Amino acid sequence: MTIQRIEPGKRMSGAVVHGNTVYLAGQTGTGDDVQAQARSALAKVDELLAKAGSHKSKILQATIWLRDMADFDAMNPVWEAWIDPANPPARATGEARLASPGLKFEVIIVAARD
Repeated sequence: MTIQRIEPGKRMSGAVVHGNTVYLAGQTGTGDDVQAQARSALAKVDELLAKAGSHKSKILQATIWLRDMADFDAMNPVWEAWIDPANPPARATGEARLASPGLKFEVIIVAARD
């Protein structure tokens, strides 16, 4: 099987496709609060999934990292408005010190292509 790298960079690729599975690197967003960052990160997920020949309805698993679990209740409505309600993925959310002090939200996605 071939491996396709989408938006490869010096350190990582935005997404990697192997067979019919799409792996997205941790996607972060912009904005001052967790809702704005979640919206912008999830928009980037949409773009990467489209480039990989997939869609949010095909997400198998999502791992969400929040800088502060106090943002959990504010983040969830953004997530719930974004996911395909007929096909919710397996999801875990945890608290982590993210790569940059201003980051409040990061999401890692695994999706199918077919």
